[in-house]
Amino acid sequence: MGKVATAEVLRFMTDCLKTVGTNSKAARQTAELLLQADRLGHPSHGLNRFEYYINDIVSGACTPNKEPRVLKETASTAWVDAHSVLGATSSHFAMDLAIKKAKTTGIGWVTVKGANHFGIAGWWAQKAADQGFIGMAFTNTSPLMAPTRSKESALGTNPIAVVAPAAQGETFYLDMATTAVAVGKIEMQRRKGEPLPPGWAQGPDGKETTDADLAYDTACLMPLGGGEMNSGYKGYGLAAMVELFCGISSGSKYGHHIRSWSHSGDGGPADLGHCFVALDPGCFAPGFGDRMNESMQHWRQLKPTDPSLPVLAPGDKERKAAADTDCRGTVTYLQQQLQASAALAERLQVKPMAVEETD
Repeated sequence: MGKVATAEVLRFMTDCLKTVGTNSKAARQTAELLLQADRLGHPSHGLNRFEYYINDIVSGACTPNKEPRVLKETASTAWVDAHSVLGATSSHFAMDLAIKKAKTTGIGWVTVKGANHFGIAGWWAQKAADQGFIGMAFTNTSPLMAPTRSKESALGTNPIAVVAPAAQGETFYLDMATTAVAVGKIEMQRRKGEPLPPGWAQGPDGKETTDADLAYDTACLMPLGGGEMNSGYKGYGLAAMVELFCGISSGSKYGHHIRSWSHSGDGGPADLGHCFVALDPGCFAPGFGDRMNESMQHWRQLKPTDPSLPVLAPGDKERKAAADTDCRGTVTYLQQQLQASAALAERLQVKPMAVEETD
C-alpha cells in the first residue's frame, strides 16, 4: 500500500482528464468528486473508478465539453438533457437548478437523461444540505442485481442519498446502494486478491458465491437484505423505486436497457438517468434542525450490543474518515491501484502520482 497527498491525487486526475481533451473546470470538478469518495472512506467510487471515466472520453461515449440543457421546466421541476457530459458537470448543473427552485417554491425536483456516472450520490445531496435544504440524489446503473427469485440481473445498484442539515453543525448523511454492496466493493476485493464476505453476490448458477472474480464476471449482486427469507425483496423494491425516479421519469435508458460499463469504454453512451431534489424543511414544522440534532445524539447514546462497536448516526463513519484523511493530508491506496495509475500515466504521458510512502 502507498500514501499519496490529496493535492497530488487531484493534480494527477485533473492532468489526465485535461490530456484527453476535458476543459479545466470539468476536469477539476470530476477530480474533486472522485477524491471525495476516497476521503470519506469509500474507495470503490474514487480512484478505483477513474480509468473508466478516461476510457469513456477516449471512446467518445462521454463528451466532456458539451453543456447540459433544460428541456422542460415548471416553478418547482425541470427535465434536463446532460448531452453525455461528465457526471460531475451535469450533476452540478441539475442540483444547482433544484436549489434555485427550492429557494423560490420550497422544493426543486430535477430529472436528467443522457447522463454518465455521477460518483457518490451523497456528494450531490450534501450540496443541497450546505444551502440549508434536505438534499436527495438518485441514479440508475448498469444491471447488476437479480430479484430474489431470479439469477438474471434486472436492476443496478441504484443508490439513494439523503442529506439534511441539523442544529449545532450536525448533518444527517445517508448514502446507500440498494444492493447488498456497490459493485466497486467487488472490484476492491479483486484488487486485494481476497474473497467476498457471504451475502454479497451470486454466481452464474444463481447461488451465492464468495469468489470475487466469478462474482465480477457474473455481474449479479444480491439485493439489499440478501435472499428472500431475509427480505431481499425490499432491496429489489427500493431499486425499482429509484429506477422510477431516474430512468423511467427522465426518458433515459433504464433497467435492463442500460449498457454494461466496462473498463474498455467501448459500450457506447451510458444514457443514465439521475434525479436531484432540494427540499426546504422550513416549509414544515419549525425546529427541524433541533429535532434532527436531538435524534442523532440519542442514537449515538444507545447501548450497543457489542461495547467495541458503538451505535453510529448516519454519516458518522464518513465524518471520521474525512477528518482522518484531512489530518494526514494523504489517501492510502492499494499497491495494485498505484500500479494501474502509473500505467495510465505512462499511457497518457502524464506525470505519475508521487507516492509518499509504501508499506
